[in-house]
Amino acid sequence: MRRLALTLVAALVALTLWMAPAAQAADLGHGGQIFGNNCAACHIGGGNVVNGAKTLKQADLEKYDMASIEAIVGQVTNGKNAMPAFKGRLSDGDIADVAAYVLSQAEQGW
Repeated sequence: MRRLALTLVAALVALTLWMAPAAQAADLGHGGQIFGNNCAACHIGGGNVVNGAKTLKQADLEKYDMASIEAIVGQVTNGKNAMPAFKGRLSDGDIADVAAYVLSQAEQGW
């Protein structure tokens, strides 16, 4: 059931991003602010202070099947292991923007 819900959320986010005009699809500046305010304490510079093997670097995102907006949105929304869920604390737009920011930074090497 949880997997189905996660798949539906990811599909909805993907559809929303696909249908949005390019300028509105993701606000990387806003995503950077959200990241700085909510994520940087554990993920400064794309690292991971809790589990150093699971960073936000491109190689690790690919290794753990997290190198997509949908996967990152799911992780931020629902949390996993030591990472808290941000559903209810951040809006869907905030989560989409921070996911786009993380993926963009990973692609650029942080």
